[in-house]
Amino acid sequence: MRIASVILAAGLGTRMKSSTPKILHYIFDKTLIQYVVESLMKFKSNNIVVVTGSNSDSIRNTLSGYPVTFAVQKEPRGTGDALRAGIQGLKDITKDKDASILVLNGDTPLVGASTLRGFLRLHRSLKEDLSLISFIAGHEHSYGRIVRDGGNVRAIVENKDADHEQKKINEVNSGIYAIKSSVLNLLKDIKLSNSGEYYLTDLVSLAVKKGFKVGAHAIGSETELTGINTREDLYRATHFLKDKVLSRCFDNGVSVIDKASVFVSPDAEIGSDTLLYPNVYIEGKTVIGSGCTIYPNTRIVSSIIGNNVIIKDSTVIESSTIKDKAVIGPFAHIRPDSKIGSLSKIGNFVEIKKSVIGDNSKASHLTYLGDAVIGSNVNIGAGTITCNYDGQKKHKTVIEDDVFIGSDTQLIAPLKVGKGAYIGAGSTITKDVPSLSLAVSRTGQKNIDRWAAKKNLKTESSNPKKRGSNNT
Repeated sequence: MRIASVILAAGLGTRMKSSTPKILHYIFDKTLIQYVVESLMKFKSNNIVVVTGSNSDSIRNTLSGYPVTFAVQKEPRGTGDALRAGIQGLKDITKDKDASILVLNGDTPLVGASTLRGFLRLHRSLKEDLSLISFIAGHEHSYGRIVRDGGNVRAIVENKDADHEQKKINEVNSGIYAIKSSVLNLLKDIKLSNSGEYYLTDLVSLAVKKGFKVGAHAIGSETELTGINTREDLYRATHFLKDKVLSRCFDNGVSVIDKASVFVSPDAEIGSDTLLYPNVYIEGKTVIGSGCTIYPNTRIVSSIIGNNVIIKDSTVIESSTIKDKAVIGPFAHIRPDSKIGSLSKIGNFVEIKKSVIGDNSKASHLTYLGDAVIGSNVNIGAGTITCNYDGQKKHKTVIEDDVFIGSDTQLIAPLKVGKGAYIGAGSTITKDVPSLSLAVSRTGQKNIDRWAAKKNLKTESSNPKKRGSNNT
């Protein structure tokens, strides 16, 4: 069975009370619409069409690079009209009698690929012409009710149109449909509602009247299937996903001291025997090895962390690689495109930017290393900086193996320090340093005898009170 997917994403979501379209709000580091598209990508839908409205440009920018095409609903005239717009670019599939269109809303980020796969299996195996996912609502709600007759689906009745008895129905519509191409012709028969919209839910009763086989399947939880309409919905979805991800971490042997304050991206992977302290944020496609310890107030973004790494308090690591047994922090900032070698130490208030630090090298205090390639067994003294920017271009500093850099050193790039060289503390180095050399850049020390005593005497002579004056 050929499958194409249409995501309805034209709504603005006014209940979010935001200038940002509803589906472009974030859970962790991805928007709602990205979660929906990625669920479809996992089971390789033939085509994915995203229907936009006045929010077209922002959605296109967000989904740049995703394997989707776009259709535009020119006027906000309801979900039925949106689907009509969406299938315009699927002529080859809609002409295939065995093909089906999977329809989802862009505001349902928690719907998993496994749920969608199971739904399509039911649609196929039961040979239904129109299938939909329902769920059992556990509280007061405004969802459309699934109306049955002797177990057979007859219609979906919207909450505002439901009578007293229909409002007692707790099986409700998720907004996810599988529709055979032969049923799509009925979209033109949907009548304009009193609110000036064409409701896709009306397709169910039309299909039943035409003798098509229609089924509703309660195969998912309310939390997974509920759309995001308000800020509170967004909050609930975020914490549902957070707990789901942390449960997976526990199953993989990860320890978490305070579940309430730890956030781990659904795309992250963490090895066994790693310990996460409170207030740890792990974002993007981060991979953390086994036996690591991540101390409080740490943020790791799209990075690779090796085995047995220690990341101390209040550290930020972005798009970088930390190799086995390195120690980072506290209060360190590893900026993008950096690589920290095995057994290396990056300590207090050290910033690394777009640099490679070799194995067993150390920058323990108050240091900035930018656009640098640093070898193994290098010691960087406190207060050292690579001066990599000349006002127009960035330049590289190369420090070879076994170099010792004294404290408070400025390395003016472009520069190379040869293997085994030493740099004296307080130096400003502007020229290459040969291997095994000592480079020192200082003026000679000058001691002025009794300077402080003379200064104090001068101060006393100019101050009447210091001279013992009796003036009051």
